[in-house]
Amino acid sequence: MTEINIENLFIILFILLILSAFFSGAETSLMSVNRYKLKHKHKQGEKSAGRVNYLISHPDKTLGLILLLNNFVNILASAISTLIAVNLYGQAGVAISVVMLTVIILIFAEVTPKTFAALYADKIAYPISWIIYPLMKLFYPLVLIINFIARIVLNIFGIKAKNVSQELLTKDEIKLIVKESSDRIPKSHEEMIVNMLDLEKVKIEDAMIPRSDLIAVDIESSLSNIKKNILGCKHTRIPIYKNELNKLIGFLHKRKIIDMLISGEITKEKILDNINPPYFIPEDTSLTSQLIEFRKHKKRIGFVVDEYGDVKGVVTLDDILEEIVGDFKIDSNNTGIKKIEENIYLISGSVQIREANRLLNWSIPENNAKTINGYILESLENIPTKGMKFDKDGYIFEMVDVSNNFVNTVKVSKR
Repeated sequence: MTEINIENLFIILFILLILSAFFSGAETSLMSVNRYKLKHKHKQGEKSAGRVNYLISHPDKTLGLILLLNNFVNILASAISTLIAVNLYGQAGVAISVVMLTVIILIFAEVTPKTFAALYADKIAYPISWIIYPLMKLFYPLVLIINFIARIVLNIFGIKAKNVSQELLTKDEIKLIVKESSDRIPKSHEEMIVNMLDLEKVKIEDAMIPRSDLIAVDIESSLSNIKKNILGCKHTRIPIYKNELNKLIGFLHKRKIIDMLISGEITKEKILDNINPPYFIPEDTSLTSQLIEFRKHKKRIGFVVDEYGDVKGVVTLDDILEEIVGDFKIDSNNTGIKKIEENIYLISGSVQIREANRLLNWSIPENNAKTINGYILESLENIPTKGMKFDKDGYIFEMVDVSNNFVNTVKVSKR
């Protein structure tokens, strides 16, 4: 064999190694392309996105084609390198060729192009689709035969493609994607998306205004007390009941009170005529479901009831929206939590544990009890007295005000 023939073999070998690197990078880039960006571009009508979408939607055919061409190139490169080595070193050249070609292919035709393709998958996948897609059409019959044989082999081991369901993203995985994209999504938007995904886990009783904090009016009380309570109420809608809260009549909108004052005076008869009927919500309803129900029934407020039909509290549309977007009330300081020192707070017993954890970035367990008072009673298993202290879950609780078997105020310190 002449010198020029060996030079030609080197050129052919070099070209084959480039092709091997190309197919290795093509495989990695196509399998690593961002599916969400791809779907967005495909919906916008980009031709390259259409080709890439076809290729990754048929991974068996795509991988079959790439592996077919890559293995053909590598085997041909091995044969040519052996010819070159035998001509240069005789029979010892076979071993030299195996070692040298293995190292070269591993570094320059496998690891390097695949690493590069994994780092820049989106930038590589779309341009190479102009080459891989036509090759798919060209070698389609051969690829079908290879895939058919591969399916037979898989069937022998009891593996069928139709039995393997496509895994969908869970809510936790979606939240992780949102949080990892925080450099492109404003922090406030990220929090709203995460809160929206968590809304299904939150029950109505976790977001409601508890019964003990309700400002309601007994229609059976004196007219002077009714006027005083209605005019002094800061809320837009006022619950009206008869004798006891469980005997709800409905709620009165303050707009109706203004109409009464304009037309004359407030009377029990006028109040009863302008009451909206009550809307009841089971306590185990999720906030997601209730948000849909509010929209469906054109409601903004509902009374939360337990399994016995007793009123436990009130939830409004604003309460649910605050779980998504955060507190947007004007009087945002009226939370029942007052800071004394660093990590030391005076907290009202009626404050929801979820709310305290959210505002203070704490982690008081909220599996059983819903309020701070409930957590204290559950922890002590009896009614505490003023000045009593206990340490649990990394927090020190000191009773400040206790009355009527209820912890009105407690000082909580985080250790």
